[in-house]
Amino acid sequence: MVSRVRVRSAARAALLHLGLSLLVASAVAWLVFGVWYPAPFQELTGGRSLFLILMAVDVVCGPVLTLILYDPAKSRFKWRVDLALIVFVQLGAMAYGLSQVAAARPVFVAFEGDRFRVVQALDVDRARLREAPEGLRALSLGGPRVVGVRLSRPGDADYLASIQLSTQGLHPAMRPSRWRPYAEQVPAVQQALRPLADLRAKNRDSAPIEAALARLKADETQLGYLPLVRENVTDWVVLVRRADGEPVAYLHMDGW
Repeated sequence: MVSRVRVRSAARAALLHLGLSLLVASAVAWLVFGVWYPAPFQELTGGRSLFLILMAVDVVCGPVLTLILYDPAKSRFKWRVDLALIVFVQLGAMAYGLSQVAAARPVFVAFEGDRFRVVQALDVDRARLREAPEGLRALSLGGPRVVGVRLSRPGDADYLASIQLSTQGLHPAMRPSRWRPYAEQVPAVQQALRPLADLRAKNRDSAPIEAALARLKADETQLGYLPLVRENVTDWVVLVRRADGEPVAYLHMDGW
């Protein structure tokens, strides 16, 4: 009888703890998906999967520990000690999870010659941020910013070195010394834009294009596109307004 009473009481306490944990997780989800990983970057960078795994562990561990440790026969002092330990473990797990999500957050969408590249916080050597132009020396905590990238040309002294770094995975968009204010490269963006007719030709389903045009209330001639890449992810594109070079939409389509 005693054990049955304990189990029922522990189950009620665990359910209450689960409800509170879900409320906290919802608030954290707003920060992650509403600020750090706005659509479509939660999908493009894998942020959604990472967050769900970490939060599932965090949300489950607290209530499970409560179910195991709660006993109405314990003194109030002992239960407070147990509860403090449970909360400490849960907050520690949440802090670790958030630090991993923050480290992988997208900080730049960088124009890189004939494409845009998503740059994540973990791609950037923070010790080299001082090499970036004024205004670009901090990694955004409010979602990715659009920037330009200065590429080396065949006649530059560092041309071969830059190519070698790129083959090692350190692309120009990941090097602070290469960043430039986006406004400086808008003419190059406008020149590089490809017509949406080419995007239609490369993809069987053009419904995403039609939906984007309807949502933006734009004519097809007003927009162009460029591929959007992140490491091995190459099946996204950026729709850009031709008039001012402003990225206005991201579509999950093959742009190559």
